[in-house]
Amino acid sequence: MARETNRADLVLSESHRQMLTELSESRTAPAREVACTKILLRYAEGISISDIQQQVGVSRPTIYKCIDKALAAGVPVDLKDTFHRPKEPEILADAKAWVVSLACTKLKDHGLAAELWTLSALACHVRQHAAAGFPRLAQANKTTVWRILKEHDIKPHRIRYYLEKRNPDFDRKMREVLMVYQEVSLYADKTGQGDQPAPVYTVSVDEKLGAQAIGLTAPDLPSVPGRETSLARDYEYVRFGTLSILAALDLHTGEIIANVESKHRSREFIDLLKRLDAHYPADAVIRVVLDNHSAHISKETMAYLASRPGRFEYVHTPKHGSWLNLIECAFSKTARTFLRHIRVSSKEELRERILKGIAKFNEIPASLRWRKFDLGLV
Repeated sequence: MARETNRADLVLSESHRQMLTELSESRTAPAREVACTKILLRYAEGISISDIQQQVGVSRPTIYKCIDKALAAGVPVDLKDTFHRPKEPEILADAKAWVVSLACTKLKDHGLAAELWTLSALACHVRQHAAAGFPRLAQANKTTVWRILKEHDIKPHRIRYYLEKRNPDFDRKMREVLMVYQEVSLYADKTGQGDQPAPVYTVSVDEKLGAQAIGLTAPDLPSVPGRETSLARDYEYVRFGTLSILAALDLHTGEIIANVESKHRSREFIDLLKRLDAHYPADAVIRVVLDNHSAHISKETMAYLASRPGRFEYVHTPKHGSWLNLIECAFSKTARTFLRHIRVSSKEELRERILKGIAKFNEIPASLRWRKFDLGLV
């Protein structure tokens, strides 16, 4: 007959009993916690240690440890295993710091040809050069190196890009552009769109370069219900060249005025300015928000602007600040709609389809507004 234990009885509250019952039936909880809940439930019911051992399938020392911990610290503490280290770490902090500092260097500084570290290359370099100062790292593998890097949140195999701020006038020019957008928004809110002519017509101008005229080498295969769920297209294609979209977005009405050209020289940009000149009333000022592309400020362009004194007013976006130009939203819309996956038989067909797509936009023009002014402008 098994000897009875001298341990105290375990009294469970209704909430603890319900929690242990649910955990004992869990299929996702750690196996140690599930076994511990089964032990505590049976011990609280007065079942002997020998019967618990047979029913749960664990050793008696495990049962004793689980019960003693619950009696001493409570049921919730018993279910959580405390961290323990069986032995002192062999790779010390200075060795880890050396690996991290090595991962933060460039490979070319160590005579290697690659640009970025890989775990294999870094582990190999660590093994080759660690014997003198850190002998334990002489046998380090990729997993060891990965754990050290993960501990310090270092990812030497990745690269992130940034844009260095080289333009000292960036903030000033950005404010100028945003003040123009704010003026357009305030005028639209005050008068209502289209109620009366604007004193100054503001347009956003830029070029979308490299629209590719790509043709098919084999006909597309249509989707077939129940068999082919999508359009099938041959991998091969033929190139006919590229076109450039020179466009102006009217910030008051949302209308897009665009030319599609084979080149984007000063001559083509002047043609767009001439279209704007003919489109707006002769006595109005046309304020143009644009970047510092060479065609915008060339001698030919300046000569044309001089022939129309007081007609055009330039507002330049800062260098590396093309995202401030609202025409980029219209270009994004063209790329996401009719230019996406487009296939044509010639450059002339591509030109026609681009102009047709822009004409479709102009049927229901969308007025774009810069909604956030957080630079002390409002």
